[in-house]
Amino acid sequence: MPPRITRPVLRDATPLDAAGIASIWNPIIRDTPISFSPTERSHDEVAALILERPSSALAFMVADIDGEIAGFATYSQFRAGIGYARCMEHTIHAAPQYRGAGIGRMLLNAIEDHARQHHYRMMIGAITASNTASVLFHQAMGYQEYGRVPFAGWKFGEFHDLVLMGKDLAP
Repeated sequence: MPPRITRPVLRDATPLDAAGIASIWNPIIRDTPISFSPTERSHDEVAALILERPSSALAFMVADIDGEIAGFATYSQFRAGIGYARCMEHTIHAAPQYRGAGIGRMLLNAIEDHARQHHYRMMIGAITASNTASVLFHQAMGYQEYGRVPFAGWKFGEFHDLVLMGKDLAP
């Protein structure tokens, strides 16, 4: 029988959430090509990201279900430089047992709202092409495919294509 899921509480992440976030993020980094990063994130690194975001008018949010981190979302500037100051890129992941339960939708809506409140114009998702679930999720959330970069990432001894999907956040 699947676990009874109570309504998640969306809130700003705190450094105390670092272990729960890392427990979702690190298996994705370690075991899948969803992230091209070869290095898992330590609790200290995650805590530092959490503290950094609000000081830069950026968000790092979690979905909390009865004290358990069910998912997280954050965003930062898409590329360096003042010309990209209004274009953001997000990272969003749900714990395996909560995928398909609406956690991602809630988190993505929340960080998009946060970005709009801070006058950011564009939200980008950079998605490994083989991650069809994420491509379909972003399409369902109103994202359009802006392009594909063949052989952009290298992981597990092979190249992976990157799909750039975006959403205009203007009212």
